[in-house]
Amino acid sequence: MADVDERSTALLRAGNDPFPVAVVNEKAASPLLLVCEHAGQRIPLSLGTMGLSAEQRAMHIAYDIGAEKVARALSARLDCRLVLQHYSRLTIDCNRQPALPSSIPEVSDSILIPANQNLTPAQKKQREVEIFRPFAERCQAEMARPEITLAFSIHSFTRQMADGVPRPWDISFLYRSEHSQGARIADLCQRQNPDLTVGRNEPYFIDEKTDWFVPVCAEPRQIPHALIEIRNDHIRTDAACHDWADRLYRLFSTLLEHQDAADP
Repeated sequence: MADVDERSTALLRAGNDPFPVAVVNEKAASPLLLVCEHAGQRIPLSLGTMGLSAEQRAMHIAYDIGAEKVARALSARLDCRLVLQHYSRLTIDCNRQPALPSSIPEVSDSILIPANQNLTPAQKKQREVEIFRPFAERCQAEMARPEITLAFSIHSFTRQMADGVPRPWDISFLYRSEHSQGARIADLCQRQNPDLTVGRNEPYFIDEKTDWFVPVCAEPRQIPHALIEIRNDHIRTDAACHDWADRLYRLFSTLLEHQDAADP
């Protein structure tokens, strides 16, 4: 395993590696909950660089570029809670079921991840216990609060993967349950932003093999929800992140104001 310190049996080192999950605006009482599973690009000190270059660790394979800044700006403006995950999705993807191969990817967008090759079941379990589980438990606790009536997961996607297929959407809403009201929410976003190309279940779709938060946390509550994907070339600067947060602020504000209406 490339560039990994084998001296410690713990994955996360107390006092040096931060706790995996943080709740922004923790005392907020809003009925809206935000989640950002791929916010961070941090790697546990015990894993070194995971055998990746600095350039690779800054790519979309490592985290959702711009998503945390958009989510934080929204949390501040809407005065709602935001659950963030600090570690790179390459250590363990917190929007995957831990038992799935894609949970700890050996290859991501055609890039080999040296530190994820030939892991033992114990090593995989360690990442699940120390990183995924605290995040999952906090998400489930937040979603269990009876006052939560809207939930959105904030993500970003790259304009083009290694396969060369273009992805033209500016923003997309991922949903599958009729309770999600995802189509209505996407339609509202399009009406508020006629200049945007709004996708619906693009470039991904919700599935137990590719998602965790929506199937496990949002759908059982039967409340309006969606996983929101913003194309990451739109949110690479602070100013751009705030502009996109403004767009979503208008959307979420309308939903909160007209939550019981059939067509806001």
